Amino acid sequence: MNFKSELLDINQKLSARGVKLRIEQRGNKLNLRGPLPCQNNPKEIRNQRLSLGLNTNLEGLKQAEQTVNFLFLQIEHNQFDWKNWSQKKTKGSYKENQTDIEKVIKDFKLNFFNDPSKSKSKSGNKTNWDSAYLPYFRRMISIAKDNNYTLNKILFIETLSSYSENSRSRKQCGTSLKALAKHFDIKLPESWKEMSDGYGLHKAQFRQLPSDSIIIKTYNLIPNPKWRLVYGLMATYGLRNHEVFFCDLSCLNDNEDKIIRVFPNTKTGEHQVWPFNPEWIDLFKLNKIRIDSNSLPNINTDLNSTTLQNIGRRVSEQFRRYKLPLTPYDLRHAWAVRTIHLGLPDTISARMMGHSVSIHTRTYHHWITRRDQQKAVDEALSKKKFH
Repeated sequence: MNFKSELLDINQKLSARGVKLRIEQRGNKLNLRGPLPCQNNPKEIRNQRLSLGLNTNLEGLKQAEQTVNFLFLQIEHNQFDWKNWSQKKTKGSYKENQTDIEKVIKDFKLNFFNDPSKSKSKSGNKTNWDSAYLPYFRRMISIAKDNNYTLNKILFIETLSSYSENSRSRKQCGTSLKALAKHFDIKLPESWKEMSDGYGLHKAQFRQLPSDSIIIKTYNLIPNPKWRLVYGLMATYGLRNHEVFFCDLSCLNDNEDKIIRVFPNTKTGEHQVWPFNPEWIDLFKLNKIRIDSNSLPNINTDLNSTTLQNIGRRVSEQFRRYKLPLTPYDLRHAWAVRTIHLGLPDTISARMMGHSVSIHTRTYHHWITRRDQQKAVDEALSKKKFH
């Protein structure tokens, strides 16, 4: 790739976007040139040069392009300050330290909340930001600080790779980082979707799902009766952490059908769930829930002041506090595998779990394949008996 043609191409892209700043070569260093606030009077704008301290090579040019995008965003939101752009600050990159990564993400956040295409609900945007973006950006900041990285492709890849393969967290991280990369025109690998795609069981969990006997024994390790009920509901109905607090439990009354309805304000909307195993309703004393309306733990479930993720986190923290030998999602996965062994159609199981059939099939592929193969073998053997 030719340096001069690449420089020309970048400046043409800036012009097409309406950015009046340009990258220029002065000797063996790169500068920015264009309308900038005056140091003595920020309200006055005039054409000026800003030294970047970057070398005139393709790597320096790539960093300069990131810098001009960052600087333009600061100007757009009246956050530009010459104190942050001294030669000391810009030498080497724009810059390879945690502070600048934090500024980049802060500017992305500002754009996120001001984007007219997004929901007009401030609480909805805040919930989305806190759950779907912030956790992954915090990890990116930490990795950048530990390795002295700037905002480039390597940092994106290492942040994504820090999450377990084939996990929901890794998939969400990939989506969030892709939005950040797009905003700053950072080119990610063509295989980014494949790198980040995946849902469900981590390889290490593959053969470590708890047996029914372990699940029953673990229930007896929980000292607090309210948290025992949470555990029993999750084990019996395969509920997500937060769903325990957002479902109609009146079905557990005597002479009712024992089919739980998960409310529509949860992660995947309203769905109904049957108990597997049904006898666990009595074993885990879930019928006690109907006696006392305050039988579940008293935690904040007002979605105007908290998020589904925070509620789910409280459940996970309680499992760790009691030092239980399994996680909340172990109970959910075990419920799913139980339905597979019992022969429940995958479409029905997926609907009860509140996710798509494709996700269900991908997550529980091993057990589904084993079930279908066993069924075919049994049918073949039964035919042989009649010959």
